[in-house]
Amino acid sequence: MGSVVSYFDQLCGQQQKKEEERCLRANDRPFNLSYHYANNAIKTSKYNIFTFLPLNLFEQFRRLANSYFLFLFILQVKLQPSLRFWALWRRFSSRISLYLAAFIFPSTGTSRPVPAAEKHPHSMMLPPPCFTVGTVGQLIPQIASLSWFTTAVPLVLVLSITAVKDATDDINRHKSDKQVNNRKVSVLIDGELQNEKWMNVQVGDVIKLENNQFVTADLLLLSSSEPLNLVYVETAELDGETNLKVKQALTVTGEMGDSIEALASFNGKVRCEPPNNRLDKFNGTLTVDGHTYSLDNDKVLLRGCTLRNTEWCFGLVIFGGPDTKLMQNSGKTTFKRTSVDHLMNVLVLCIFGFLASMCAVLTIGNAVWEMKEGSGFTVFLPREPGVDAPLSSFLAFWSYVIVLNTVVPISLYVSVEIIRLGNSFYIDWDRKMYYPKKDTPAQARTTTLNEELGQIKYIFSDKTGTLTQNIMAFNKCSINGKNYGELLDYSGQRMEITEKTPRVDFSWNQLADPKFIFHDHSLAETVREGNLEAQAFFRLLALCHTVMPEEKKEGELYYQAQSPDEGALVTAARNFGFVFRSRTPETITVVEMGEQVIYELLAVLDFNNVRKRMSVIVRNPEGKLTLYCKGADTIIYERLHSSCNKLMGVTTGHLNEYAGEGLRTLVLANRHLDEHYIKEWMQRHHEASTAIDGREEKLDGLYEEIEKDLLLLGATAVEDKLQDGVPQTIEQLVRAGINIWVLTGDKQETAENIGYSCNMLREEMKDVFIVSANSEEGVKEELVGARRKMCPTAAEAPTVFKARAGFFWLQKTETVHDDKVNGEYALVINGHSLAFALEKDLELELLRTACMCQTVICCRVTPLQKAQVVELIKKYKQAVTLAIGDGANDVSMIKAAHIGVGISGQEGMQAVLSSDFSFAQFRYLQRLLLVHGRWSYLRMCKFLQYFFYKNFTFTFVHFWYAFFCGFSAQTVYDEWFITMYNLVYTALPVLGMSLFDQDVNDRWSFQYPKLYSPGPLNVYFNKKLFVRCMIHSCYSSLILFFIPWAAMHDTVRDDGKDIADYQSFALLAQTCLLIVVNIQLCLDTHYWTAVNQFFVWGSLAVYFATTFTMYSNGMFLIFTSTFPFIGTARNSLNQPNVWLIILLTTLLCSLPVVAFRFIVIQLHPTVNDKVRQKVRKEALPAPAPRRPPVRRISTRRSGYAFSHAQGYGDLVTSRRFLLKRPLKSRPTLFQQTDSPLAQDQPQHYRNITEEPEQPVHY
Repeated sequence: MGSVVSYFDQLCGQQQKKEEERCLRANDRPFNLSYHYANNAIKTSKYNIFTFLPLNLFEQFRRLANSYFLFLFILQVKLQPSLRFWALWRRFSSRISLYLAAFIFPSTGTSRPVPAAEKHPHSMMLPPPCFTVGTVGQLIPQIASLSWFTTAVPLVLVLSITAVKDATDDINRHKSDKQVNNRKVSVLIDGELQNEKWMNVQVGDVIKLENNQFVTADLLLLSSSEPLNLVYVETAELDGETNLKVKQALTVTGEMGDSIEALASFNGKVRCEPPNNRLDKFNGTLTVDGHTYSLDNDKVLLRGCTLRNTEWCFGLVIFGGPDTKLMQNSGKTTFKRTSVDHLMNVLVLCIFGFLASMCAVLTIGNAVWEMKEGSGFTVFLPREPGVDAPLSSFLAFWSYVIVLNTVVPISLYVSVEIIRLGNSFYIDWDRKMYYPKKDTPAQARTTTLNEELGQIKYIFSDKTGTLTQNIMAFNKCSINGKNYGELLDYSGQRMEITEKTPRVDFSWNQLADPKFIFHDHSLAETVREGNLEAQAFFRLLALCHTVMPEEKKEGELYYQAQSPDEGALVTAARNFGFVFRSRTPETITVVEMGEQVIYELLAVLDFNNVRKRMSVIVRNPEGKLTLYCKGADTIIYERLHSSCNKLMGVTTGHLNEYAGEGLRTLVLANRHLDEHYIKEWMQRHHEASTAIDGREEKLDGLYEEIEKDLLLLGATAVEDKLQDGVPQTIEQLVRAGINIWVLTGDKQETAENIGYSCNMLREEMKDVFIVSANSEEGVKEELVGARRKMCPTAAEAPTVFKARAGFFWLQKTETVHDDKVNGEYALVINGHSLAFALEKDLELELLRTACMCQTVICCRVTPLQKAQVVELIKKYKQAVTLAIGDGANDVSMIKAAHIGVGISGQEGMQAVLSSDFSFAQFRYLQRLLLVHGRWSYLRMCKFLQYFFYKNFTFTFVHFWYAFFCGFSAQTVYDEWFITMYNLVYTALPVLGMSLFDQDVNDRWSFQYPKLYSPGPLNVYFNKKLFVRCMIHSCYSSLILFFIPWAAMHDTVRDDGKDIADYQSFALLAQTCLLIVVNIQLCLDTHYWTAVNQFFVWGSLAVYFATTFTMYSNGMFLIFTSTFPFIGTARNSLNQPNVWLIILLTTLLCSLPVVAFRFIVIQLHPTVNDKVRQKVRKEALPAPAPRRPPVRRISTRRSGYAFSHAQGYGDLVTSRRFLLKRPLKSRPTLFQQTDSPLAQDQPQHYRNITEEPEQPVHY
């Protein structure tokens, strides 16, 4: 649809030139409006009241089947100017049908009443008026062999159901858009603040935000109520993280404060990048009074954020509405189709070809018959001028197109939509996927992709907020060679920690955090007993950090931590008696075991990704100088004093245990310093920090000099808390044959730790390859080296298999098959390396290497790279993909995948709004796939096989009958039976099977995840099975036509009267057909319910009741031309031989199927067959018990992971940090009690420096 709209825009001259640079001026609407920038209104709906009908019908008729049935409908109802010729043709063809019917059934004689109009001795062999070729009542009588309503009613029903569903969805989108667009915000207009709707905000407006308000648009931060012009924002809508981020305004704009006069007179000019979807980058300049200042991402507030812990701030609108980065990341909503849909489209094309072939054969038969036999009728029925055999054959072709159109019944698509809708309700109603803590049920947001859930081969998952809770917990520690945090029973065995395990009582500490949980009582006792090593350990944690404290009331401490790791460590020190209370640029105040101690802060040796450590130098009240250092074990060990070798060996053992459990570790050490040395070092440090050239290198050299001969104190182990059941879920999905890739923006160390925690990375793996090169050649070398190590015999060049698919096989596909690998491997690749690997020259090498590995983790990736990885798999693997995430940075990945799943609840809703399915916890994914997905796929495949079987069988009987009616397009069944066959008689039984059938229940599905494996391989429905279904239908149709025909050819009633007429044969054939297809459905059903029984037997009862009613005297007398089969039912179905024929036909159709299936199960049983056999013999498996985590010991890797950023040493030592702007009356910062900060969860900072901005002149 988008392409069509774009085309019309071009025609109308509305195609806008692509924006290359944005230029705007503050408080100058006329200037900004001249650029025609988008306003702040958003529009996610697709239609309006005028465009709905044409656009929706256009979309629906893009489906080939709908267009096909529209074509048939036109054939049946289009008015022709001349009816005289076609009336003559009707009379001619009617006589032919009369003769042929008499030829097939040479004698007549029934006990039913004969209408006065039927005077011909063979009148009962005449087809009903509406079935003869050329009925006067039809508007194209020359080809309309069926009534128009047999096509119109189903077509209108399908279009109406789909239109109502689309309209409902779009109405909900309109409501959502209206709610967002009508939010209010304070806008500075004409020198005063006015309340305006979001939709009326324009680019260049200055707006005011207050605490807990949503950010209206993408803003340049001008000023705030906080010191240093800082603001705190929550970015859950963007990246799914609940940690607070810090943004900082320029000093030149921050000086305006909240002065309305200064802000109203502000006329700064901004030049920046055009709208784009890069959430982590922004480039631009601000020109004020002739001076130009650079702008970056730290000075911009993005739409989707929420202002926290900041009384007010002012911002300048840069991007509005659809131009905001949030909406740019939403991307275009593409219409997703399942692989079953694509296969059905191909099969429908094949069926059209097959239909044309059948019609061509019958047309040739008609021509031959007209040439050889038709001339015999000219004696008593002379032809009109112009009517000859070629014309007769041409008309017969189109007549058979209408008669045989049931090979592609439109009711198929109605039924498919109903089945998908029903299976979607099962997901919505599933209590086992309901998360009570957040009152969040699972939701099928798209109702057309259910069976695709049963065919997933690749899962792409975000980490933060998806696999993890984004909460850090101080779990264990090693102090002076002793391990704390584990609980042992009396026999020395490790005990599992549960919610019922007694917790350490911290009531002795008045400043303890009540939410902190620890279970090892021995650690608290050690600290309280005065153990010097333990106290030094926690003293380091209380001093060596960049956390900002906030104490609103006496004793109520809240920590704002740049990284959740630091928040967890400082909170642990707080509870064990070393409470970080406050800080100034020169001091740190700590309450140690109830006594307040003020340390002088001399220097902060800041963290960065190369140093992998952080240190502080402090002087205690006694004047003792100490350096406290924490960092990665591999880095700290190199700087330890030789006297620590023995302790280092013991601590290494503990670190290996922690790393094996997936915990994030840091090593702690200290060093006592000499007063004279520190004075000299501080002088050199000052000179290095103020140097113009080589500043970083000089500082690094000084840091290396002082951070040596350290004394080891111990190690910490922090748990990045996984969501409940994540390792078990991943294990189940891997056992089901699904590949799981993690795509995260986190650092490599963090991603690796989560990989081990989730059991995706394991110590027993042969190797874990790290790809982190910074050049294309380096990335290629690392990828090729990994591939050669995994499979030395593999060819150097990948083998790409090319094929064609899609409509008319116009779509070209390329497939790269996996190389066989012995052993398990994993691949971890960084974002900068991935950028090179995704280039066209290296993408196949990346694909081959990654697909050889059991686990793939991509870290430091951008949203665009996430989508590119998904597209790579889709392009070369032809496999069904699923992407799961929780933030706006996952939206592109979610939309690129075949199935998008959003995690709802604690995090933002942007991913949910773009997803096809949503729930609150990652663990529900296994139920979505292994239960709902597998059942939906199995039901859909069984439905399609059965549906094609019953309709091909129905149609093939027409085909065989054509050879006995002179190829005159006469139908073998009653017209009402044809109309009601798919809509009434066989609709509910197949729907019952497709909605309620299950091979095994949900517990067995979890017990044997291998049951899922046939889905990705398309085992249950494919082209081979479709051909087998056609052969089965052909066999059944031969039985259903020739057995009744042969049995009734010379049959008489009990009273000696003849019953071998057309109407009796039609009744017998359609009765046999209906019973046989119902028996076949019973053979296909595995799980019987009362509903299934009711539908099957009820449908048969409805058939017989309807038949006796329509064939009654009363209906004939009231509607003579509509119900011509008067008395046929009561005169045929009261004969024993008729029922014997029905029984014989049923047995001949069903017994071979039963025998064939029995032999196949005995010789080649599938996984499904084996499990079902176990189900019959074994009891129902109990729910899987909660397994304690397996204890592993790492011997090859470090458990280090620390999500800290460089630059916070400058912030905490800034002399302006504590300078407060005078406040009138500051409200409580924690009005939202469920916010992460109010719950004392770790907060997050951005990189901020306090150096004044230098104007840049261009």
